[in-house]
Amino acid sequence: MHLRDGSVSDLPDAMRLLDAAVAWLASQGRTGQWGTEPFSAVEARVAQIRQMLSERIARIAEEDGEVVGLCVLADEPLPYVDPAPIPELYLQLLVTDREQRGSGIGATLVDDAIEIARQRGVKQLRLDCYAGDDEALIGVYERFGFTLEGRFTVDTGQTEPWPGAVLRMEI
Repeated sequence: MHLRDGSVSDLPDAMRLLDAAVAWLASQGRTGQWGTEPFSAVEARVAQIRQMLSERIARIAEEDGEVVGLCVLADEPLPYVDPAPIPELYLQLLVTDREQRGSGIGATLVDDAIEIARQRGVKQLRLDCYAGDDEALIGVYERFGFTLEGRFTVDTGQTEPWPGAVLRMEI
């Protein structure tokens, strides 16, 4: 697997990965995280990912020349999470090729994020994730070495607020 810096030119591959993730989640009846509509069909989501790729640290995982993973890092969380009292690196997005689930792409990108955090001299790496349904996503990040820091909800205008969790890792 090869890791490289990403840019806005990776937007089509990012949309492909995110659309596949939405379809995979929906096929399992897990629509609470991202719904059922492909990311690429919602202009606000496309604009958000375009902004992430152009303004933040984007890391791309490639295998045999094909993009199989994306990680986006920033100095601060997204607006719905309180900033940390200490300098940190915040993992704002992690998505991998669903057809290669379990092949270590996510772990490789998280290890890369840890190394970037060390190079920047920050003391923690944090992220937030969907905390609904069976909370399986929290378990994924705990297996990567993160610990649950807290929970929050986001009012999305739906009947129920979107449940989230913040996880952290000391560097």
